[in-house]
Amino acid sequence: MRSWLVLGLAAMMGAQLTGCALFASDRKAQLKVAAPAEPPDDSRPASERKRIEAYELTIDAPPELRSLLMTHLDLARFRDTPEDMRLTAAELRRLAAVAPEQARQLLETAGYFNAKVRTEEVGDLNDGVRNLHLIVDTGPRALVGALDLRIEGPLKAMSERGDKLANALERTLTQSWQLPPHAGFSQGDWAAAKNALLTRTRAQGYPLARMTHSQAVVLADENQVDLAITLETGPLFTLGELKVEGLKHQPEASVRRLAGYKEHDPYNERLLLDFQERLLGTQLFDSASVEINPEAITPEPGVEKVEVPVTAKLREAARQQVTTSVGYHSVNGPTVGIEHTHRKPFDLNIRERTKLTIGRDNSSIDAEISSHPQPNMQRSLAAFYAERLTSGEQVNVNLRTRLGYARETEPEDQLQYVELLRSWEHAPNVETTMAGAVSLNQQNIWRRVDSKLLPTKGWTASLLVGGGWASSNTEPNGPFGKAVGKFYWYYPLPARWLFSSRVEMGQIIAKGKLGLPEALRFRTGGDDTVRGYAYNELGPLDSAGNQTGGRVLLDGSVEVSHPLTPKIPQLMGALFVDAGQAAQNWGSYKPAYAVGAGLRYRSPVGVLRMDFARGNLADKYRFHFSVAIAL
Repeated sequence: MRSWLVLGLAAMMGAQLTGCALFASDRKAQLKVAAPAEPPDDSRPASERKRIEAYELTIDAPPELRSLLMTHLDLARFRDTPEDMRLTAAELRRLAAVAPEQARQLLETAGYFNAKVRTEEVGDLNDGVRNLHLIVDTGPRALVGALDLRIEGPLKAMSERGDKLANALERTLTQSWQLPPHAGFSQGDWAAAKNALLTRTRAQGYPLARMTHSQAVVLADENQVDLAITLETGPLFTLGELKVEGLKHQPEASVRRLAGYKEHDPYNERLLLDFQERLLGTQLFDSASVEINPEAITPEPGVEKVEVPVTAKLREAARQQVTTSVGYHSVNGPTVGIEHTHRKPFDLNIRERTKLTIGRDNSSIDAEISSHPQPNMQRSLAAFYAERLTSGEQVNVNLRTRLGYARETEPEDQLQYVELLRSWEHAPNVETTMAGAVSLNQQNIWRRVDSKLLPTKGWTASLLVGGGWASSNTEPNGPFGKAVGKFYWYYPLPARWLFSSRVEMGQIIAKGKLGLPEALRFRTGGDDTVRGYAYNELGPLDSAGNQTGGRVLLDGSVEVSHPLTPKIPQLMGALFVDAGQAAQNWGSYKPAYAVGAGLRYRSPVGVLRMDFARGNLADKYRFHFSVAIAL
C-alpha cells in the first residue's frame, strides 16, 4: 500500500491566510523538536556526567538544505551554548540519535519526502572536541501533480455572464499561479503561492478576498503533491467619493485633479498608489497617503459590487523654506549656497524656487516659477539662470531664460521650452565676444532602473533636440540645430561586482563659422565626464590658447566596483577608465583618456564618489568628489 501524507486541511480561513496543517499515515506529521537535555543523574558514571568542552558538526547536503538544517537542527543549535549549559556525552548521544528523524522532517518542508539521513562520529575525542558528521541523501524532490484551483464568488458570477474585466482577471489569476504542475514542491513555495494569489486578487478590486479551502496531498512513494485551492473573492469594490484631509494653505482642486480615476471606477491598488506618487511629486506635501477602508464595509449577502470612499491624508510642506550649504568642490574650491522655496507666493497657486551659489571659479543664480501640475503631471514653468565662469584669465558670463512645460513622472520626464541665451566672453588680447540665440527645444528622460538613487541594474537615457537662430558680434549669424544624448547602463556581476557604463554624444549642425553663445558649445572633463581633468578643461582652443568650445562631443566611461568588506557592503572600491573630447568637427576629434581608482559609499542620498585619476594629457593625478544620482 502506497504511503501518503496530507499537507493542509480544508478549512474556513478568513481574511488572513494561514499556514496549512500536516497529517500523516506512516510518519510523524508535526516537526518534533528534541526536548531539552535532562539534568545529569549523579548515579551515572562520571564519564557520562562530564560536560563536553565543544563539538563540531559537518552536514553533507546541498547548500540550501545545509543552511536549513544548520539553522533548525537541535544538534546544530546546541553547539554554541554557554559553558554552564554545555551537553554531557549522554545528552550529545541523545541529540545525535534523534537528529536523522528531525532532519527528515525538516527536509519534508523543502519537498524531499524520501530522504535518508544518518549520523557518523569521526574519531572519538580530539583535544576535547567531538566531530559529528550528518550525511544526507535527499532523493528526488517531489513535484506538483494535479492542481485544482477554483475561483468562486462575485468574480466568477460576473465572468460567467460575459463581463470582460471579470473574465480577464479570472484568467490572469489562474495563469499567474506560482506553483503549476511539474514544479518542485516545498512548504515555503506553497505558502508563497497562496499569499501571492490572495494579494493579487485583493489589489485588483476584491479587497475582501479570502481562502476557503487549501489542501496539499503528498504521495510520498510517487514523489508527487496534489494541490487544491478555493478562493472566495467577495464583492467588487468601486471607488466612491474622494475625501481630502490635512489641507491648510493649498487648494483642494490641486489635489482632486491628480486623482487619475473617476468615481465608480473599479478599485485597483495601483490606481491609488499612482495618485499618491503624483501628490508627492508636486513637492507641496511632506507626506501623502491615499487609501480605502474595506474593513468598514459589511456587504449584504449576494451583493456583487460595493462602492467605498477614498481618503487622501496629507501633510503640507512648509510654505517657505530656506536651505544653506557650505562645501568644497575639487575644481571650484570652496562654495557657499542658499536656496529659498515658496510654495504659495503672493497667495498664488504656484511654486517658486531660487538658488544662489558662490564659488571661487563658478558663481550662479538659478530661479524658477512653476504652476501646480495638471492631471497628467504637466506644469507650466518660467526659469532664469545666470552664471559667471572663470578659467585662468578667461571670464565667461551666460544668461538663460526659459518658458515652457514640464511633465515629470517616475519612468519618464518631458520638457518643452523656448530658450533665450545671451553670453559675453572676455579673454586677454581678444575682442570681447557677445553672442545670443533663441531656440525651441524638446528633452526626454527615460528611466528603467531598480533604484533612482542607488541603481544596480537597468538603464537610463536622455535626449535633447533643439533648433533656432544664433547671432554674434564677431561671426556670421544664422540658423542652427543641436542634439545631445546620454545613456547609462548598470549590471550586477557575479561575486558581488557591479558594472556601470556611460556614453554621451552631442552634435551642433550649423553652417561655416556661425557665431554661437558659449553655453551652446561643447566642452568636457570633470567629475561626471572625463575624470583626471578639470571641469570643462577638454575642448578646442583658439590661436591664443583660449577655450572656444566645440560643435561635436563624444565621451564615456566604464567602471567596476566591489564591496571592500562584507560588514559594510555600502562601502565599495572602484576601478574605471574614462575617455572623451569636444572638437570643432569629427575630422579633428582626438579623444583624451584617463584611468583611476576610487571609493564609493551608497548613502541614502545617492552614491558618494571619491576618485583619483590621471589623464594621458595631464601631468598629475587629480582628486574628484561628487554625488551620483541616476537621470
